[in-house]
Amino acid sequence: MQSARDVVRQTMALVLAGGRGSRLKALTDTRAKPSVYFGGKYRIIDFALSNCVNSGITGIGVVTQYKSHSLLRHLQAGWSFFRNQMNEYIDFLPASQRTDEEHWYQGTADAIYQNIDIIKDHKPKYVLILAGDHIYKMDYAAMILDHIKMGSPLTVACIPVPKDQARGFGVMNVDQDWLVTDFVEKPLDPPTMPSNPYMSLASMGIYVFDAEFLYEILSRDAGNRDSHHDFGMDIIPPLVQQRMVHAHDFTKSCIRNRGNTDIVFWRDVGTVDAYWEANMDIASIQPQLDVYDFNWPIWTNQIQLPPAKMVQDISGSSSILRNSVASAGCIISGSSINQTLLFNSCRVHSNCFLSESVIMPFCIIHRACRLTKVVMDRGCEIPRGMIIGEDYNADSRRFYRSEGGVTLVTRAMLAKLRQTEPELFEDFDNYKAPVAMPSY
Repeated sequence: MQSARDVVRQTMALVLAGGRGSRLKALTDTRAKPSVYFGGKYRIIDFALSNCVNSGITGIGVVTQYKSHSLLRHLQAGWSFFRNQMNEYIDFLPASQRTDEEHWYQGTADAIYQNIDIIKDHKPKYVLILAGDHIYKMDYAAMILDHIKMGSPLTVACIPVPKDQARGFGVMNVDQDWLVTDFVEKPLDPPTMPSNPYMSLASMGIYVFDAEFLYEILSRDAGNRDSHHDFGMDIIPPLVQQRMVHAHDFTKSCIRNRGNTDIVFWRDVGTVDAYWEANMDIASIQPQLDVYDFNWPIWTNQIQLPPAKMVQDISGSSSILRNSVASAGCIISGSSINQTLLFNSCRVHSNCFLSESVIMPFCIIHRACRLTKVVMDRGCEIPRGMIIGEDYNADSRRFYRSEGGVTLVTRAMLAKLRQTEPELFEDFDNYKAPVAMPSY
């Protein structure tokens, strides 16, 4: 039996990071979904990449397409520590029409196929294919070892999810040996698990292929004009019919919360409500996602910034933080912050009240503002006295209001509001951010 160290050295990971993630609305107007900020200091893609590094996989390709500038800048700045002399690498694989001059990536399988020559150059024995837009901690080495043990050329990671949430996933059935007996991509009426009629077994978008087998099926699929060139729709179903696919139980490889080992955390933060909820977990008293585990660190790009600072306002009122995260470079003056994440270099002026909110980097919130259940995109500046999250009609007119009651605020929305309601901006403070905002 091969050791984990042996198999990860024979594995190349490919992170699919080209999707827009349109259900995140304006958060992905200028960036791909994997590049969206998360958890107070990270980007979403940092979790898949950190899992690779922590698992011992240091041969990685990142496949990009939609508005990838922000993502590529982040990867160049924060993920450039690989050592070529040790056969470590992170390849950026943007859509570049490598196999023909007519098409960009047509689907997930086509995105891999168009880079097949690069993959072959690295000579992997196993290819690990990952979605770059999910939040979780996983030891991929354990899954690869499981793949070898089960003996099928393809292994798909899976996790039970409530039936009403399974419509956005590939859903499978397995036998007692975890051989996949049925697979349906994004069904309207998801099949449930035999042991639980309220839960469905969902694909996590994590695949391990024998490399030679992958090359063969991708070449075959590329020649099929009727194919969508997608793993879930076109590649996996016929392989399931041929009994060539095993499932990997995520509970075998999940890196668990040290405070509660019963927790198995995996989130698709594909909607504004799901994104807000997952961030709120970080700020809770006992988060389900343990980002404080030094044995499984989440790597990211870190700008050199001063520590966060909380000071009294001019009247002597102190700042109060409850169940909140304040990242480096933040300055909070005599305000109350509750169940909120402040990313780096945010400025909260005096007499503000922030509750259940996600404030991305370089935001400025002027005096006497009240924000409740808000997601604020990078670089927003809120005028004095503005109230967001308390009036459904006003929030819906000015910003985007989700079904779950989360108000999304972006710079473009504020610029439009400044044209339609200029009186809100008449008393703007002339505050300058302590650090110049980077261009990405």
